[in-house]
Amino acid sequence: MPALKMTALTVLSAALLSVSAISPAGAADKDKTDEPKPTGPMSTVGGERLGKVGTQVELGPGAPVLPKDLSARSWIVADAEDGQVLASHNAHWRLPPASTLKMLFADTVLPALQPKTLTHRVTEEELAGVGEGSSLVGVKEDHTYTVHDLWLGVFLRSGNDAVHVLSEMYGGIPETVGAMQRHAEELQALDTTVVTPDGYDDKYQVSSAYDLTLFARSGMQKADFREYAATATAEFPGEQKKGKKRETFEIQNTNRLITGDTGVDPYPGIAGVKNGYTSHAGNTFTGIAERNGKVLLVTVMNPQSEESHAVYKEATHLLDWGFAAKGKVTPVGELVPPRSAVKPKDSPPAAAGADKGEKKQAAAAAAAGPAGTNGAWTALSIAGGVLVVLAGGIFLVNRRWPLPDLARRLPRR
Repeated sequence: MPALKMTALTVLSAALLSVSAISPAGAADKDKTDEPKPTGPMSTVGGERLGKVGTQVELGPGAPVLPKDLSARSWIVADAEDGQVLASHNAHWRLPPASTLKMLFADTVLPALQPKTLTHRVTEEELAGVGEGSSLVGVKEDHTYTVHDLWLGVFLRSGNDAVHVLSEMYGGIPETVGAMQRHAEELQALDTTVVTPDGYDDKYQVSSAYDLTLFARSGMQKADFREYAATATAEFPGEQKKGKKRETFEIQNTNRLITGDTGVDPYPGIAGVKNGYTSHAGNTFTGIAERNGKVLLVTVMNPQSEESHAVYKEATHLLDWGFAAKGKVTPVGELVPPRSAVKPKDSPPAAAGADKGEKKQAAAAAAAGPAGTNGAWTALSIAGGVLVVLAGGIFLVNRRWPLPDLARRLPRR
């Protein structure tokens, strides 16, 4: 056989062998690239990199690598105080939020329904619109509840029945949805479209990991919000039987990083905030925790892993990473302040005296906070005085709330 022909055959055989050898890997790579991704351009609120598809992180010297096997479609890790986004993955992907949307509901409605001892008798009509298969705390028609009872039902049991009653007390479902949408826009949470106040599935109802983190950060400025978010267990009013004293039953927080569960330990330093699940949204979670003077927020949306409690485990890994990485990474973005807290760029510099007075006024507004916050400016427990005792430990976040850079007007009704 001519040497040239033999050489050609050898090269062809080698090529075929190499194709055969790499084809399985190529198929695996193809499967990986076929994973769901945002189909359109994402928002760049908070920074250009937050609008990019995929993982965004800028590791510095000594910074730990990100956790392996993160399967969530979207996640974010941010500093709750200075707003720095330490890392993110599809941060502005508009996804169904499930019950994590209740953070926006509470941040909007809670200041208006005061005092917490206010009572309300529930009607049949108020419970009629609760979606089929909703999570419920057990609110009964023709029974009386305090606002405090109902908020415990929202935060601990994610009760859509409690949400609907509070919405009616606020002015009705349409009024509540409208107020939530306006408040989201005030917070610059522009990925969010509100259709229901409880997060029940609707094809038009979406939010993002970025927006949910804004809601949590804003909500934590309110003492009542902090208290409910950090409560592990509580007594809830039961059915009133004729001629007998009304009994109560215990409800437990469904946030497993607070209460723990099989395969999930309570997270040291955890102080809320909210979890959610629907068949359309999958599992969603936003949490806040403190360690060594650092306070981090993490949001995880729709993990694709089939591992039990994947949303909590991935949130735990991201929190651990964030605490180790803080100060060793270059932020990839920021949590923006509310619109009302942003000064126009072209505003002239104030005189020294005026600036001092303005700062004093802003500090006073922050100290007063929205109605019902009871002046949370002094250093206090993030649990609002409620000691959450879990697995023999007391997990508190002792910070100064509200944050001065988040001083803003109340949401308009």
